[in-house]
Amino acid sequence: MRNVDAAGLGIGDDHPPRIMGVLNVSSESPYDPSVYDDPGEAAEYVDTELIGEGADIVDVGLESANKDLDVLSADQELDRLDTAIETLESTSGDAVWSIETRYHEVADAALSRGFDMVNDICGFADPEMPRVCREHDAAVSKMASPPDLERPGAIEDVDDIYEALSLNGFTDKTILDPAFGGWSEAKTHADDRETFHRLREFRGYGRPLLVSINRKSFLKTLAGRSTAEALPVSLAATSMAVERGAHVVRTHDVAETRDAALVGAEFARDRTRTGATGDVSVEELDVTTVREAERHLDRLRADRTVAGDAVVRTYELGGLSDEAVGALRAATTSPGPHSGARSGPGAAGNAAFVLAESPGATATSASVTDGGTDDGRTSPETGRRGLLVGTPRAIEASKSEATGVSPALDAALDAIDAGSI
Repeated sequence: MRNVDAAGLGIGDDHPPRIMGVLNVSSESPYDPSVYDDPGEAAEYVDTELIGEGADIVDVGLESANKDLDVLSADQELDRLDTAIETLESTSGDAVWSIETRYHEVADAALSRGFDMVNDICGFADPEMPRVCREHDAAVSKMASPPDLERPGAIEDVDDIYEALSLNGFTDKTILDPAFGGWSEAKTHADDRETFHRLREFRGYGRPLLVSINRKSFLKTLAGRSTAEALPVSLAATSMAVERGAHVVRTHDVAETRDAALVGAEFARDRTRTGATGDVSVEELDVTTVREAERHLDRLRADRTVAGDAVVRTYELGGLSDEAVGALRAATTSPGPHSGARSGPGAAGNAAFVLAESPGATATSASVTDGGTDDGRTSPETGRRGLLVGTPRAIEASKSEATGVSPALDAALDAIDAGSI
């Protein structure tokens, strides 16, 4: 995973999660607590509510990105830039300053007058944006968008979101944003939830991730909360996002989001990563699904067919007859079509089936408080139990070899989805 240096602030796997606090100098912005048109008042807000509460980055919006409002021209944004510059010059706290814009002219002017990085909400739809960021050696957050300066984030399908992030390439200091939120009429809460569910896939480009999920509707509706009541769901999602690989969290609630991000970082997966030793370095990739593995293979221009061997699945099966046990044992001990010399759990051609020592050994009936009829002691059930372990490819092969023994076993195997989800 590439780390990014944003004016001395490290962003990436080798650094703690970074908090991006929001300041708007646009009167039409929807979230009033962050909107200021007086530089002195804005500077006080930044020093106390943003930097003072732990913001590493201050992201300044010159206009609302609300899809229902008219899009400002570059000249109109430039007319508002003076307020942002005066605010920056009036603050005493130390932070990286980011300008939110879609225009290279605005980015160039802001970077020339003291800003440190760019938050491009149209994802390089302006093809000159990468050049400007390179010339200023500036970090740039690139939000997934179509190649249209008037339609930021207007992509629904998760696969299309992923592909859109590569529009007009990357700079050495590009941070990726998968564009959560209602950027188009067609985008649903379910689309955002799927994007969040698949967040690790966006690490496939090997670049840091930024998420902007603070008080977003796809979270609010889960708990039936209004925007004012949505902080708890935002914090829950923040911890999950960081645990899944997000490096920057954009928020209006800095102190609380910082704490949630630190929790997520503490419980993120412990992966092997080393610096170069001689000519060799090691990074264990954060891969939990076949699709995530495919993204990294695509980045390396490698054969993506090996993705089916990149993860291991484990299923517990119960109620097995002697015939079913025999079929599973045979299916997981016979050489698979791609096994070669390898065998055992996780090998390319073989899964493994391990039988419990005695029937019902791990089956525990419900206690009285759960609606059961006993005190929670183990209770034998009809049939035997065991674990089926292997890569998705190996389990699919074993399923094919074990079918036809009984309708019950066939139904159980059909229920196993060892694919890319």
